[in-house]
Amino acid sequence: MTLPEQVNALAEMGADLAGFIFYPKSPRFVGNKLSPEKMKKIGGGIGKVGVFVNTPYEELLQTVESYRLDIVQLHGDETPIFCEKVANYVTVIKAFRLSDNDPLEWMVRPFHDASDMYMFDTLGAGYGGTGKKFDWKVLSDAVIDKLFLLSGGIEPGDEEKLKAFAKEEAARKLFALDINSKFEFSPGVKDMDRVKKFIQEMKA
Repeated sequence: MTLPEQVNALAEMGADLAGFIFYPKSPRFVGNKLSPEKMKKIGGGIGKVGVFVNTPYEELLQTVESYRLDIVQLHGDETPIFCEKVANYVTVIKAFRLSDNDPLEWMVRPFHDASDMYMFDTLGAGYGGTGKKFDWKVLSDAVIDKLFLLSGGIEPGDEEKLKAFAKEEAARKLFALDINSKFEFSPGVKDMDRVKKFIQEMKA
């Protein structure tokens, strides 16, 4: 998210979290669009998640403080030790970018005690989102004993598939769905009608 008025509208629609990207190479980089002062004026009722990629520890904590973030999502090559250090101060989501045959249990195991939640996204060339789905069967073949967010190319029309997945054993720890590029007019500017419809259908 990059527009305060859209973040405030999200809360009214029943969304639980709003993401803000603090990765300068991202077209959704919020650092030159939303100042800490503007962020502080955003209404309550929605959790603010800061997305970081290999950000130095002190800089990350300063950003959390300045922008009053509730959660951080670590989307880079952060080590378990780094995640644990950050998790002493703020809730941590560690993101994993997956291809279809990744040994997921082995990938997440070192982070089990070092993070609060996981996010599963689609592997791409860089650190940003790809707008593509990975095969959710990867999750079915692994035992994931931690709350997780499902990401990666979720789009309007996926509601029934997502509801079906949510009933599977693999989704017993599913905490939230992450939607992004398929619900945008342009990077960081959401089509709020699409977002509202998706939320209503998922909560129905």
